[in-house]
Amino acid sequence: GFSGHAALGNEEWNPWEGEEKNELVASQQRYEANLKMIKNARSHLEQTSLRVQIWGKAAIGLYLWQHIFGGHLQPADVTAQWREGSQKTGRTYFSFITGPSVVPGYFSVEAENVVLVLNGREKAKIAYATQWLHYAQTLIQTHKIQHVAVVLLGNEQCNNEWIQPYLKRNGGFVNLLFVTYDYALVNEGDVFQWPLGVATYRNFPVVEPSWSMLHDPRTYLCNFLGTVYKNSSRETLMEILKQEGLDKLCWIGAREQWQPQETNESFKNYQDALLQSDLTLCPVGINTECYRIYEACSYGSLPVIEDIMTPGDCGNSSMYHSAPLQLLKTMGAPFIFIKNWKELPAVLEKEKKMNLQEKIQRRKKLIEWYQNFKAWMRQKFINTLENSFLPSDKG
Repeated sequence: GFSGHAALGNEEWNPWEGEEKNELVASQQRYEANLKMIKNARSHLEQTSLRVQIWGKAAIGLYLWQHIFGGHLQPADVTAQWREGSQKTGRTYFSFITGPSVVPGYFSVEAENVVLVLNGREKAKIAYATQWLHYAQTLIQTHKIQHVAVVLLGNEQCNNEWIQPYLKRNGGFVNLLFVTYDYALVNEGDVFQWPLGVATYRNFPVVEPSWSMLHDPRTYLCNFLGTVYKNSSRETLMEILKQEGLDKLCWIGAREQWQPQETNESFKNYQDALLQSDLTLCPVGINTECYRIYEACSYGSLPVIEDIMTPGDCGNSSMYHSAPLQLLKTMGAPFIFIKNWKELPAVLEKEKKMNLQEKIQRRKKLIEWYQNFKAWMRQKFINTLENSFLPSDKG
């Protein structure tokens, strides 16, 4: 300030000096702020310590990318030969490729870490999945990539033995396995349970909750659109609905044969049924977990789930004290679980007594839970990859 003036004495006095000084200080601050920003951006770039390429070779890859990650794909056309997308999350940069043109050896591998999304549901699919695993193994042996994780549409009876030799713990090269259904080898260490999700192979969309979805009264108490297999609990369900005259209050569309492909009309019908009913009935099929559970959540229709273990090797471990649907139960899914369809009339009686306000609250809770569930799965997936693939700071 002024003391400096006094000392110099003979300098000309500058009335604007104060403003210039302020300007200098301000520009200094701007410079430092910019420097900090550049430093941050740089450390942010350095923080992208992981580049992961996801090869979507099974429809559950679309559930992972579009529903759980909220990612987009170009082109939007679902029939395109090649579709891709990317996003940065945390310290990881993800790219996703899918489509019939994604063939081993005919595309550029653009990351040192790969997530392979495979279908292991039946023999033919396993043969195809194995080709991909061998391709990934070659890339590891030639040091083109460093780590491999697999997201597997598992077998509905949990016969997934074929994948085991590929796991690192068994001398293979697969670091992590995320697998659908209550697979007994899930240990939260290198094998994790993964949600089945919606039927993306039938192009079930990402649904954004709307005001009317939450607030409008719905015409039906419940819905069931599906195949009624001979001698299954689904037959029992149909009988109970008929006996009690409840089929008049519910949207029931039963067919005797499974249809893999949705027509525009059949999808619109199904979508309307979910939107127009308060409850969606989920009888067991080959496995208790089905696409319907997640599809109902998307439209705020509460799943009523037949909570029984299906035949096979699912859930045969001490870990699975809450199987079936261990993953959904652990995550506190606000569903109605019943052991026998004979309990349904009582559930529907209670339903009749609920007022719209209570139903609105329940829908909000369901949709919020489902959004949180997807966000949690995404975070868990990313954390698991980062913890496994990034070098630890322990030296």
